Amino acid sequence: MKIGIIGANGYTGYELMRLLANHPRADVVYAGSRSMAGRKVPSLYPALSGVYDELRFESPNASVAAKKCDIVFTALPHGLSAEMGAELIKLGCKVIDLSADFRYDSIPLFEKTYEIAHPCPGLNEQKVYGLCELNRKKIVKSTKLVANPGCYPTASILALYPLLAEKVISPDGIIIDAKSGASGAGRKADEAFSYCESSSNFKAYAVTTHRHTSEIEEKLSAAALSPVALNFTPHLLPVKRGILATVYANLVPAAEKRIADVYKAFYEKEPFVKVNPEGEMPELKFVVGSNICRIGYKVDLRTKKVIIVSVIDNLIKGASGQAIQNMNIMYSLDERMGLPAVGNQL
Repeated sequence: MKIGIIGANGYTGYELMRLLANHPRADVVYAGSRSMAGRKVPSLYPALSGVYDELRFESPNASVAAKKCDIVFTALPHGLSAEMGAELIKLGCKVIDLSADFRYDSIPLFEKTYEIAHPCPGLNEQKVYGLCELNRKKIVKSTKLVANPGCYPTASILALYPLLAEKVISPDGIIIDAKSGASGAGRKADEAFSYCESSSNFKAYAVTTHRHTSEIEEKLSAAALSPVALNFTPHLLPVKRGILATVYANLVPAAEKRIADVYKAFYEKEPFVKVNPEGEMPELKFVVGSNICRIGYKVDLRTKKVIIVSVIDNLIKGASGQAIQNMNIMYSLDERMGLPAVGNQL
């Protein structure tokens, strides 16, 4: 497969190239970046030397990319990604979009959340939301557009979806207390994410206003078959990568004994979701460097709640790795192809 990446200079672009270098069926032939156009890829990311020595960044151009590529990953700011994706699809390319532009089923909800008019509402109806474990059957060879989920939503939805769908927990009163490494803000992050501001520090941000809240609520409402309104508070960890979400949910009466069976039914055969026995809580270092989401939980009978801890690498399962997993499914490949399944524990 001939692969293009538009927005290749960012962290997700780098991670795509790094992972695809070990993919036996993929060949990255196009790296789009307006700011880096003309430079060789290893001049920005020396770690990629020896693999992409002759690959140069090019100013993003849908016509040029479409002539070279079978599938293109778009990793541009919201609004721009949709316009580029629409052009590519018209020219015959498949697109996996890593922006927020196609993640929502509700156009009004997207427009309210991102405060822009949706650039391609018609195309949005054709997309598949690419949370692989939930929508695998919809990701087929004829799929033209996959919307890669957000990083916080991936960790949060995988933790909660089975329990809501099987009515083990109430849709009311859910709290998601999530923490992310600084890479979640991207390469061009502002001062608040700089080393001096984040090192030896820990802080909440975008309290009650984070855009991923509405994405999480929309997908979990589909699981619960009723509206879900929850509290989501993100925090900045003084680490480079990884997400740990601690989730609090109210148990339905007498449902606590069903949790293990529900998780098992949903995830037992999933290569990239691992559920620990009750009481064994996962840590960031168990998943960083891998495409794994690891989930742990503990029932609190005193408060009639279940506390769930969900951990992922925000750049892999939360972005580029999941995008490649979607590509593998789309092309009927082993979805594990090219993806690490073991974290960098040390």
